[in-house]
Amino acid sequence: MLKIAFHPIYKHPLPKGHRFPMEKYELLPQQLRHEGTCHDNNFFEPNKPNDKYILAIHSPEYYYDLVNITLDQRAARKIGFPLSEVLVEREVIIADGTMKASKYALKHGIAMNIAGGTHHAYTNHSEAFCLLNDQAIGARYLQQKGLVKKILIVDLDVHQGNGTAEIFQNNDTVFTFSMHGKGNYPFKKEQSDLDIALENDTDDKTYLELLKNTLPRLIEEQEPDFIYYLCGVDVIASDKLGKLGMSIDGCKERDRFVLGLCKTYNIPVMCSMGGGYSPDIKTIVEAHANTFRLAQDIFF
Repeated sequence: MLKIAFHPIYKHPLPKGHRFPMEKYELLPQQLRHEGTCHDNNFFEPNKPNDKYILAIHSPEYYYDLVNITLDQRAARKIGFPLSEVLVEREVIIADGTMKASKYALKHGIAMNIAGGTHHAYTNHSEAFCLLNDQAIGARYLQQKGLVKKILIVDLDVHQGNGTAEIFQNNDTVFTFSMHGKGNYPFKKEQSDLDIALENDTDDKTYLELLKNTLPRLIEEQEPDFIYYLCGVDVIASDKLGKLGMSIDGCKERDRFVLGLCKTYNIPVMCSMGGGYSPDIKTIVEAHANTFRLAQDIFF
């Protein structure tokens, strides 16, 4: 059974006119239930994990500054959301959702988090809507528990996974692969184990050819026990914060290819949704929903 992390706290109240489409976290599970792709028993509610799992990735000084709301103003501004206790609680619960979904993926082959993909969170600071790096926390959690040894992070959000790259820069047990817009945030990129930087307006054909020529080789070379897939839908042409030229169908084919490879190679995969900022919320929800539909079709 496909297990999906979701908590009502995912939809966090923001100031009117804020550019982040927070309502997608409420609408997406509603859509999946409405169309019959998922049912109540597919969803589980994460909660607050033990701090030790977060501190395995993030520095104590940074983490407790978040928890106590004592970040300095400049650091707090880089978050992009007003800092509050509820916001920090939300991020902690998202991380728990990814940790628990990772264990479900080991059991069922795949599991998802309605939120997550907070790949701009570094060891010791926040950036761009990301406070705690959920997939990094999940990866370290699985390794600490002795459940997996080698992990591949496949980050196909339109923005480079700069925080993830920094966290694992000297770690041979986690291979970071980021395929992202060249001329997009972050403008100062970190160095992943493999980066593919795409030109503005990259279309479906070019994108998919690059991915299909890269990912199978990576899997065969790295032989991971587990894959984290960051499946941001901000690669589509209508996205306000992306600069690529992909269609919704192209984005769906991307997901079909990645999830199909995980199934073919029998590698468990945990998916965090990542970004999506098209002006029409229906476009965002539809693009994200495709990932869940494919997970059901391919794995169950």
